[in-house]
Parts: sequence; structure tokens; C-alpha cells
Amino acid sequence: MPDPLIARLKRLIVDALKLEDISPDDIPDNEPLIGAGLNLDSIDALELVVQLEREFGIKISNSEESRSALATIEKLAAFIRQRADPARLPG
Repeated sequence: MPDPLIARLKRLIVDALKLEDISPDDIPDNEPLIGAGLNLDSIDALELVVQLEREFGIKISNSEESRSALATIEKLAAFIRQRADPARLPG
């Protein structure tokens, strides 16, 4: 059974960044999001951080933390689980 948080994150990435040629199912769980993999740039990362902070009520305080959190979908999910209010996570 798919992880509901990972599925929600993939949908959020596609919607927030308006990725027209990519579906959520095309995003691998453990490949880089920035640079290789999805080939997101720093502007994409900033937009994504803003959406994640809004959606989950978390704070990503600096670029190093952002780089670490946005390494892969799996790392992003773990980062959010550590910091988000459980009520804001999908069941």
C-alpha cells in the first residue's frame, strides 16, 4: 500500500511547480529532486519550500536544511514527519 504522505508530496510537487510533463507516479521515491532526477532548480526549491511550509505548518530555516530535506521524496517525508503537527499529515 502506498505511503499517503509520499503520494501527497508527489501531487504537491507536480501542482505547485506546474510540472506539465510529469505525473506524481513518475517521481521516484529515492532519486534526487534538485539537480539530477527531477532537475528542479533553486527557484523551484524555494517555491516548493513555501508550499510545504503552508501545507504542513513546518519551517525550513536555511538553505542547508532545505537541501537536506529536498534531497529525495523519502527524505522529505521523513523531515515532515519529524516536524509537522500529526493532525496535518495524511492518514
